[in-house]
Amino acid sequence: MEKQKSPLSLDELKKLRKQIRNINIEHRKSLSYLDRIALWITERIGTMGFFFIIFAWTIFWLSWNALAPVELRFDPLPAFVLWLFISNMIQIFLMPLIMIGQNLQGRHAEKKANADYEINIAAEREIETILQHLENLNEKVEKINRRLDDLK
Repeated sequence: MEKQKSPLSLDELKKLRKQIRNINIEHRKSLSYLDRIALWITERIGTMGFFFIIFAWTIFWLSWNALAPVELRFDPLPAFVLWLFISNMIQIFLMPLIMIGQNLQGRHAEKKANADYEINIAAEREIETILQHLENLNEKVEKINRRLDDLK
């Protein structure tokens, strides 16, 4: 019968255990002021509310300039040049900010995944130790049962 390695003691396991880090707090602390602005913009622009605001603004603008009395129109049909200019300026300014915000969110997700991996490795080590303890206990119980059977 092969000798099983003895499982780690509770004290040994505690020495191996690293303190659990709060990745959310670490990430927030690592952000610069400009990073926080980019994230704020990314989180607000990526909503249905923002979409509805832009959609309503577009419908109002195009309807006004197509259906209002001619003397009140300020961006003539069919080109809507001013509307196109403003829309393009919004896109030009928002696209890099959204990309920066998404990169920051991606970095945060990566840090969280790494922290989860570290916790999973530690949990696996502890589970293996528990299983080794159970195997050792099982062997001892079997020995006791054999001795009791021999006494009968």
